[in-house]
Formats: sequence, C-alpha cells, structure tokens
Amino acid sequence: MLKEDLFKKYIAILKNIILILIGNTIYALAVTMFILPNGLITGGTTGLALLIYHKTGIPIALFVSVFNIAMFLLGAAILGRAFTLTTLISTFYYPFILGIFQKILFLQDMTSDRLLAAIYAGVMIGFSIGIVIKAGASTGGMDIPPLVLHKKFGISVSASMYGFDFAILLSQMLFANKEQVLYGILLVLIYTLVLDKVLLLGQSRTQVKIISEKYQEINEMIISRLDRGSTLIHAETGYHHNKSLVVLTVVSNRELPKLNQLVLSLDPKAFMIINHINEVKGRGFTIDKLYR
Repeated sequence: MLKEDLFKKYIAILKNIILILIGNTIYALAVTMFILPNGLITGGTTGLALLIYHKTGIPIALFVSVFNIAMFLLGAAILGRAFTLTTLISTFYYPFILGIFQKILFLQDMTSDRLLAAIYAGVMIGFSIGIVIKAGASTGGMDIPPLVLHKKFGISVSASMYGFDFAILLSQMLFANKEQVLYGILLVLIYTLVLDKVLLLGQSRTQVKIISEKYQEINEMIISRLDRGSTLIHAETGYHHNKSLVVLTVVSNRELPKLNQLVLSLDPKAFMIINHINEVKGRGFTIDKLYR
C-alpha cells in the first residue's frame, strides 16, 4: 500500500511538471507569434520587458531571465519551499523557450491583424497561466508580487494582479500609441476571462435539493444507484407548517439528467432545486471514496 501511494505521488509530481512545461511553452508561443510581431502591449513580466526594451534596448528574453530570478528569490524568501520548487521550473524554462522561439522566423509571420492577434494571444496566455496555476505553480515574474502581498497584507491576488497589469499597460503609453493601449487592455481582459474559466474547468458541480414525501426512497436511490453521498436537512413548509426532510446531494453535471430521471420515477411531484456550484472539496470529489 505504501509503494502504491508513493507511486501515485510521483505520478502526480510528473503530471504537474509536464503541465508547467506545456503552460510556459504556450505562453512563449503567444508572445512570439502574436504579441511581438504585431507590436501589442501587455501586462505582467512580458509587458515590463517590452517597456524596458523600448527604453534601454535590453533584449526581452534577457530581462525576463533576470527579473524572473529576482522574483523567484523574493518568492523563495516569503512563499515557502513547495511553491518555490514548482515555480523554479517556470523561472528558468520560460525565458529559455522564449529565446528559442524568437529565432524561428515563420512563427513571427502568423497574422498582421492586431485584433485577431490580441484575441488569440489572450486565449493562449489565459489558458497557459491557468494550467500552470492548476499544477500548483506560477509562471514566475509578476505573478509572484500579488501572492506576496496576499500573504503579508491580505490583499486580494486578483485585485493586485489587475492593478499591476494596468499600471504596466499605462506605463507603455510612453512608447505606444492610444490604439496599442486599447488593444493591450482588450488582451488583458481576454486572458483574465480565459484564466478564470480554466481554473474552474472540471471543478464545477451541481447541487440538488429534493423536497418529497418519498425522501427515504430517494435518499437510498442516490446512495445505491448513483454512488453519491447525501445529507438530510430538517425543514418545515411555509404554508401548512408540515415538518419534513429535504435531501441534499452534489453530483457531476453529467449525472444530473440521470438523477432527475430517477427522482421523477419515484415521485413525479418531487420539488427539485438545482444550483451550479464552482467547486467541491471532500470525499468523492477531491478525496477518494471510502467503501465499507
């Protein structure tokens, strides 16, 4: 049993490392294929690197490398060992793969349409950051200061991240025209929306409350037929003040039609309240089921 647990642990670590590498690769592709060739501006480390490049001529890949190392040391000092080790991969891999992609000329000739470039770059960046965060790491650089501020002062990570991004966007007005800034804002909005969707991908579930006189049969059906847990909640009707029990359960979105069919087969008059919830933690979802 110990060997099996150890094997699962190593598989999980390997899976996370692969996700971190894939995420950083997609991020570097978005920058190489759409942002740099079309003169788009963005937030984060890449946006800061663009500002420094236009003001000092320091290559983007070089600045990203140095800045990421500095942020990595900051994160190592404040955020702890586990987070630091996973972020270490992003810190060194992203500037490395970005430098390689910048040498491949055909990647820089995808489209000259800035709107199209902003949309595709936003989708790719949001997706890439999302899978890296789901792997328990970050893309390094400007992702780390918001996490530090959250730990030290309780400031919302998303709020401080938006603040940094828009500050970097506005600073690029020193070399960019108004249209570039507008495209930059669109880019940030798109990758923020995609990021939120990716972080919730596969996490959403459906909460169902069932009010029925046949609550016992429904409760047994949920446990035996759907292999899901349930909770019985004491309730009282508002008009007749009849006391009863409400069956509460959480199922996957795919299981909802089957649950609905089974409940109505037991009680066609059953009253069901269905809510979509973003995330569920606990046995049967984030913890393996326990059978006795």
